[in-house]
Amino acid sequence: MEPESYLLPVVDVVRETADATSISFGVPGELAEQFRYTPGQFLTLGVPSERTGLVPRCYSLCSAPSAGGPLTVTVKRTVDGYASNWLNDNIAVGDTVRMQPPSGIFTPKDLDADVLLFAGGSGITPVMSIVREALAVGGGRIVLFYANRDERSVIFAEALRELAAANPERLQVWHWLESVQGLPTREQLRAFAAGYQDWDTYCCGPEPFMKAVADVLRGLGLPRARRHQEKFISLEGNPFGDVPELRAEPETEYDEGAADEAAGSGEEPPAGAVKVEVNLDGVDYIFDDWQRGQKLLDFLESKDVFAPYSCREGQCSTCAYMLLDGEVELLNNDILDDVDLDEGVRLGCQSIPISDTVKLDFNV
Repeated sequence: MEPESYLLPVVDVVRETADATSISFGVPGELAEQFRYTPGQFLTLGVPSERTGLVPRCYSLCSAPSAGGPLTVTVKRTVDGYASNWLNDNIAVGDTVRMQPPSGIFTPKDLDADVLLFAGGSGITPVMSIVREALAVGGGRIVLFYANRDERSVIFAEALRELAAANPERLQVWHWLESVQGLPTREQLRAFAAGYQDWDTYCCGPEPFMKAVADVLRGLGLPRARRHQEKFISLEGNPFGDVPELRAEPETEYDEGAADEAAGSGEEPPAGAVKVEVNLDGVDYIFDDWQRGQKLLDFLESKDVFAPYSCREGQCSTCAYMLLDGEVELLNNDILDDVDLDEGVRLGCQSIPISDTVKLDFNV
């Protein structure tokens, strides 16, 4: 089962830098509930493609929910990136874009808490949403470390200046420019973060930057519960279900061998059922009939327990959870690294049980 998707109108397009554009979408009143979001979440957009009908890509919201305005994402060009280049070159006010409702777990649970934020390049997008919302409705202090190639590549430079000037007691922004200071080293990141070991941390940016920050925070003793990272890769396949843009695709030749392979060998799944204890949004669920070979997300939905998800292909971290006890197998994993796995993070959409009992917590 895929999430519903909708066509939303483009109501504003703002060139933030030479290679980054903010795109705002209007939400009709009848879709207000579907597109309610929390700071740090993302939208899965369907970018038009003559070859595949739609190309799915995830882009973080930079707008603040409490502002009540349109939903805004910021898209930075990537080298040879079809979707990011198409959006920067072609999108215009009055266009419509197919998308899924907001999703993601890179969002603070307490906007009154003190937070240490790390952003690299376009990783500022979800971080900006958190900054705006925390300043608007929260009461905690915010420290932002923002790394960029040079001054011209700083997205939201003026907006951050204005927010810091308006909230001097609550917001501090530290800009790091590679053109001036070189790439930040682990030693420099450690020195910066050392004074904030009791704060919650959020990090988004290029993979090497996020790995360096994660290593530093882990070395400083911050527990996993206070270390949050946002990770994206290019989604494959079709997360939009049966929509006109995809029905218009040319039919592909029937491949009997592929169909036989997809059908499987016909063997019955392993016998027996598994007991599972699940904590989701502070509520505990206990079931004793999770079938071996059944994906966790599918099983929970059969029980009317709906965990967060987006791609259902193991390509994003929306359905991530912490494995507390027992063993599961991940059928596919394109997003979690060895550190995540060692710490017990797993994906609900790709987990099948191995042990007789499993205990897990979706509050990663």
